[in-house]
Amino acid sequence: MSDAGRNWDEGGPERLYVITGGRSEPLQPTTTLDLVTLIVAKSGPKPGMQPEHAAIMRLCQAPLSVAEVSAYLGLPVSAATVLLDDLLVAQQVLARAPVARAQLPDLALIEAVIDGLRKL
Repeated sequence: MSDAGRNWDEGGPERLYVITGGRSEPLQPTTTLDLVTLIVAKSGPKPGMQPEHAAIMRLCQAPLSVAEVSAYLGLPVSAATVLLDDLLVAQQVLARAPVARAQLPDLALIEAVIDGLRKL
């Protein structure tokens, strides 16, 4: 099994330190990756990529949320966020907020429609 498929606690905290380059925060402080941010790879993995980065590139051929990437890699969300930020900086993946829920119509409009239907 590759390192990307192992459970993060099997290797201890040292493994997380190594795969994140000792970082616990993204390089871009303006990057806001939350659990529902969707990630999609621009291409497949490149030769010489870190195994975890390559695994993300393979997983994200179709959009996945940050939470899903974290779960599939078996890594804490904080470590997955650092790895995803690396790929964002390198412009290997795209991140976008999920589609916002549609705004509900005004309550007064709904009541007016109901009243109009009752009068029919």
